[in-house]
Amino acid sequence: MNEEERHKRAKEDAVFVKRAISGDESAYRALIRRYKNPVTQIVYKLIRDRSQVEDLTQEIFIKAFQHLDNFDFEHQFVSWLFKIANNHCIDFIRRKRLKAFSIDEQIRSEDGEFGYEIPDSTYEPDLGMLREQKTRLIHDAIASLPDKYRRVIVLRHQEELSYEEIAHETGLPVNTIKVQLFRAREMMYKFLKDRIKNY
Repeated sequence: MNEEERHKRAKEDAVFVKRAISGDESAYRALIRRYKNPVTQIVYKLIRDRSQVEDLTQEIFIKAFQHLDNFDFEHQFVSWLFKIANNHCIDFIRRKRLKAFSIDEQIRSEDGEFGYEIPDSTYEPDLGMLREQKTRLIHDAIASLPDKYRRVIVLRHQEELSYEEIAHETGLPVNTIKVQLFRAREMMYKFLKDRIKNY
């Protein structure tokens, strides 16, 4: 893709973003169609776990669209989306304690061991309160789901079962579970989008 094509695509993305912010679901779906494969590639490159790639990709799009109101139109949507994808994967790696490189481990050298510290530049006095609000919103979103969707969301994301384990637990085919999870996440996205606008 040359520079002119990239510029044209960036302008199209900006139009889609504006329409999605105003509640146009077709614009939201157009952005997913355009960037689902590239985001999936980023996730697989960082995670290398095929069983997690589909879920993480969907979560990234949900997170992106939860924060569309904060998008800076001076930048390209694709760069913003890819940054969210990278950060989401890094958060996942930290949660699962996958050791590509652990910032908590002592680093060994000829001079002995020393710690690697990253200064916290994100501290905010009301961060705890914001986390509580976010947790409450997510619980409310899960509670708003129909029973069949709520069950698979809880089994997948709170009990952290695999698709096969959920299939065994529910008696449903794996493909049905994937469809239900996708629909459940879409419903949660709509619920959270409406609530976030009111905050």
